[in-house]
Amino acid sequence: MTYDNDPADATLALAGTVRRMVGRLGRRLRAEQGEAALAPAAVAVLGRLQRDGAATPAALAAGEFMLPQTLTRVLADLERQGFASRAPDPADGRRALIAITPAGTAALRNAVAARDRWLAAALAATLSPTEQELVRLAAERLLAVAGDAP
Repeated sequence: MTYDNDPADATLALAGTVRRMVGRLGRRLRAEQGEAALAPAAVAVLGRLQRDGAATPAALAAGEFMLPQTLTRVLADLERQGFASRAPDPADGRRALIAITPAGTAALRNAVAARDRWLAAALAATLSPTEQELVRLAAERLLAVAGDAP
């Protein structure tokens, strides 16, 4: 595709490329998780709880860009499986705090391990060390674009 050196068109083309790459990589990573499959939404919620600690359902929904109804179903499943627990918020007893349990931490670790191993092997086999560093830098910046800066 050519864009006659228009920066807006070039940025739009870049956005399309990044969107396609993220979608394709996400599908491939889900395929690599194997038997330890947790739904992507469950992995996202458990990952946020592990990184950031206990949170209210509203904060989780906002942080993961989920509709409250979707999060309600995800949390019910995680609690039923023993991967998350609910307790009253000490600062406001009307609210609940959701926390990851030790079983949830183990489930999260198992869910991402196969994907991480596949991705590490693919990066090592496909990219030079310099290219791997470029990907690391780009990934950090893309996390910032997504509102989840490291």
